[in-house]
Amino acid sequence: MSEFLKTVDLGKAFRVGGRTLWVLKGVSMEVARGEVLAVLGASGAGKSTLLHIVGALDSPTTGEVVLEGKSISTLPDGERARLRNRTFGFVFQFYHLLPELTALENVMLPTMVSFSPGEWRRRRASFSERAAELLDKVGLADRMVHRPSQLSGGERQRVAIARALVNSPDVLLCDEPTGNLDSASGKGIRELLWSLRGEEGLTIVLVTHDQRLAAEADRIERIADGSIIRDDRERQATDGVERSDEWD
Repeated sequence: MSEFLKTVDLGKAFRVGGRTLWVLKGVSMEVARGEVLAVLGASGAGKSTLLHIVGALDSPTTGEVVLEGKSISTLPDGERARLRNRTFGFVFQFYHLLPELTALENVMLPTMVSFSPGEWRRRRASFSERAAELLDKVGLADRMVHRPSQLSGGERQRVAIARALVNSPDVLLCDEPTGNLDSASGKGIRELLWSLRGEEGLTIVLVTHDQRLAAEADRIERIADGSIIRDDRERQATDGVERSDEWD
């Protein structure tokens, strides 16, 4: 596998109470195409900020994100929006499903912002077919007309994963994908993501404090206090991160 996605000396600062707070400090890492990379760290380590910048949801203060040899951090807003919609798929800890929509309608949502209203109406049948196919893949073929309030936490996360994949992204970015689930549901989501990696040809970057989940990835990067840590002495800084119940 060759280098596909990387961050170069990435930094992110916020102004808080008249002082500058650096949340990320010189983060450099690489992701190969088709790889599952886990970024492991405790709460507040900078994991979510890193993921948001990698996925063009936010911009770095210093450094850059490079995708297939091209810097994406300073692209015009329109190009960044297209990247977020087509190249990256996002899975969040708290699902962010619209309560008034069915599972099928929630999965179709990203297609609605990808095309003009007229084009979307012309292609609606194919988008609906793709959404239904994904819900079947994630084991929810019989739950398509259910609303989020009628689904369990694990089922809602599966809907969110299907939604993230509806536009066939190259990269799936997962922010604590099992963090809001019990052990059995978390194990199921992990198995699903790994299965979809092959079926959909995905590169997956996930951030987590769950060492059990991270251990299943192809590779782990550890982050503490906004910096990637790689030597054994510094690695102890993440030894005490929370872990979920053991998976069978």
